Amino acid sequence: MNTQQAKTYENYPLWIPALSWSVAISIDLLGAYILYRLMAVLPVFYLLFVLWLEYKLLKYHCVQCYYCGKTCGLGKGKLAAAIFRKADPPRLRERQVGWRDLITDFMVLILPVAAGTIYLLRKFDPVILALLVLLVLLCLGGNSSVRRNLVCKYCKQKQLGCPAEHFFNGTRCCP
Repeated sequence: MNTQQAKTYENYPLWIPALSWSVAISIDLLGAYILYRLMAVLPVFYLLFVLWLEYKLLKYHCVQCYYCGKTCGLGKGKLAAAIFRKADPPRLRERQVGWRDLITDFMVLILPVAAGTIYLLRKFDPVILALLVLLVLLCLGGNSSVRRNLVCKYCKQKQLGCPAEHFFNGTRCCP
């Protein structure tokens, strides 16, 4: 194991989960606004969908993570422990992640992009176009940059066995 992989956080510095949450909330609000421009009721369903995704993540994944009850890089470890009981023993390292597991997560981007495209086809609006570009940049660039450079880089769970690390980087899941 190289020295870069060896350094992990027991509890992440608060600015990292704050940045993670800022990116995530920005994505959700941009998506909701773009959907609103197409039809006023759509953001309600979209934000309920986002909350459902967060609920699933906390209940079925975060409770199995090393950072459950701690300050994790995504800012969900303490929240998961406050709402749900920590899984005993953690089974996260045994999970396999595939594209089918991630399609619902990608809907956070796909739904607003589809709605924004429909809106732009009906009536061109440079603001909506700019917001769509910003949304795509935040989802694909911002999110992955925060995770790769700040969260996953210093993650103890990655060393213990993380299915997301295994899926995205093609590494061996379990040590």
